[in-house]
Amino acid sequence: MVLYGVAALALCTLAGMLAGEALAVVLGVDTNVGGVGFAMILLILVTHQLRRRGKFPQVTEQGVLFWSALYIPIVIAMAATQNVAEAIDGGPMAILAGLGAAAAGAALVPVLARIGEPAEPLPPVDGAERQEV
Repeated sequence: MVLYGVAALALCTLAGMLAGEALAVVLGVDTNVGGVGFAMILLILVTHQLRRRGKFPQVTEQGVLFWSALYIPIVIAMAATQNVAEAIDGGPMAILAGLGAAAAGAALVPVLARIGEPAEPLPPVDGAERQEV
C-alpha cells in the first residue's frame, strides 16, 4: 500500500511536469514553467478527493508523506538556487523585486500571527517524552 502513495506522487509529478512543458510551449519559452508547482497542487487535490471518498488508507498516505518529506525540500533548494542565479544576471531590478518581496513577507508575519483565536499552550514535556525526541 505504501507503493500506491509513491505511485500517486510519481503520477502527479509526471502530470505537473507535462503541464509545465505545455505552458512553456504556449508562452514560447525554453524552460518548464511551474511544473513542480502544478505537481504539488495536483497531489493535494488528488489526495484530498481520495480521502473524502475513503479510498486513501493510512498506509498509502505514509508513502506520499515519506517521499514528500524528501522531495519537496530538494526541489525548493534547486529552485531557490536557480532564482538567485537568474536574479544576479537580471540586474538590480530583479534583486530589488526579490528584496521587496522578502521585506513584505517579513512585514506580514505579525499580521498573520494575529489571525485566529489564541490556543491553549501545550503541556510541559516530561522526562519520558524528552528521551523519545
